[in-house]
Amino acid sequence: MAQKKEFRITTPRGSVFTSADANGSVTAKIEWALGFAQRKAESFSKAQQFVDSECLRYMNPLTPRRTGFLIKSGTLGTVIGSGSIEYLAPYARRQYYENKSKPRWFETMKASHKEPILKGAERIARE
Repeated sequence: MAQKKEFRITTPRGSVFTSADANGSVTAKIEWALGFAQRKAESFSKAQQFVDSECLRYMNPLTPRRTGFLIKSGTLGTVIGSGSIEYLAPYARRQYYENKSKPRWFETMKASHKEPILKGAERIARE
């Protein structure tokens, strides 16, 4: 089973540049704000959680259903925020590729719901 994805963001120590003006030269140092890496990692993690949960939500009506166990196995087998959706049912792979009425439900979901998922993740990552 997948684990929650951990984002690591490293920031440069800063960069120094020199610019010349009429009176001489001026040196400026650029430094990153304190806590930048932690804030960005947290926002990327929240965006990944959003993507995982939205994919499961949109795939629910597209997943083949006899007893509902296949859908439940996807919910139980997925760690929200890991970036990986896993189905625990032993017959999940066969249903995904060989089902006569609803095969490849992830691709079907992605074709129709990709834009709102991407926009939502982008909005969360910007915060």
